[in-house]
Amino acid sequence: MADAVTDHLAILPEGRPEDLDRIEITKDQLLGWYRQMLLIRRVEELAAKAYTQRKILGFCHLYIGQEAVAVGASAALRPGDHVVAAYREHGQAMARGVSARQVMAELFGKATGVTKGQGGSMHMGSSEHHFFGGFGIVGGHVPLAAGAAFAAKYQKKDDVSLCYFGDGAAHQGAFFEALALSQLWKLPAVYLCENNFYAMGTALDRQSYLLDMSRRGDGVGMRRWQFLGFDVVEVYRNMMAAVEHARSGKGPVILEAITYRYRGHSMSDPAKYRKDGELDAYKAKDCIKSAGDRLLEEHGMAEADLEKIRAEVEAEAQDAYDFAESSPIPDPAELYDYTYANTTDGGR
Repeated sequence: MADAVTDHLAILPEGRPEDLDRIEITKDQLLGWYRQMLLIRRVEELAAKAYTQRKILGFCHLYIGQEAVAVGASAALRPGDHVVAAYREHGQAMARGVSARQVMAELFGKATGVTKGQGGSMHMGSSEHHFFGGFGIVGGHVPLAAGAAFAAKYQKKDDVSLCYFGDGAAHQGAFFEALALSQLWKLPAVYLCENNFYAMGTALDRQSYLLDMSRRGDGVGMRRWQFLGFDVVEVYRNMMAAVEHARSGKGPVILEAITYRYRGHSMSDPAKYRKDGELDAYKAKDCIKSAGDRLLEEHGMAEADLEKIRAEVEAEAQDAYDFAESSPIPDPAELYDYTYANTTDGGR
């Protein structure tokens, strides 16, 4: 798969902006992204540990390996922009500003979680951060992102809607319908495919003739291109170009970020379907290591500086774990508070 990925990226360069280097990156920006990716990684690793100890129950889809996509994409957004995600959304929520404590507590099903312990791994959301995530129906969330973009245009707001989806979602009917309407109405939306090459356990080349998911936009005439999602700087620059295009009123953009998840589809998936050596090949492109190397080589940071950040992140992640473990469970009396609306006569 690694060779197929490299080959198809090399022969399909069309659509990508040629002036991405104009988007400058400061040392402070990169340092912040490094810390953010590291925190997401460590929180996810502790979540995996908690799952094996049955402190986290139900489904749990980890984001380990894909951190650069969420962090780079979120950095290109404004606070008022809307984000719609699927069910591998823990890292995306944190990249949008949700705290490690809130994410971990939600995974534990505790009242202090971002959705008060009622959403769990697959259904995190935060109106404060304009993050509407955690939809478990594959591809079913894409029209919601189109709806958020429609609302922004209808209300004449200068907001963009970002929709994360996976390669498996790019085959769903609702996905195509959302793209068609988005392009027809020139909605301010960016559809970002995190192509990690497996829809659950089915390799991309066994589910799709096309290997470049951005080409799904060709049928509706949408601006599109693909890029490598292993470098947070590369993600940021491509996302900035796409967001600028959408925000300017020129219409939506569909992107493919080539990435890779280190764990199985969920905690119950041992990922036996991978070829020998495939995981190691992608770990060599690790986004956290590449950001650290750039800080050392291009910005003159010392290894001791990065070690200090790693220690701070370790403490913050452990604090989130301890906070979640000690938090109370939701009050059963609140079970239907977010399911039924109160009526004028005091009923539901």
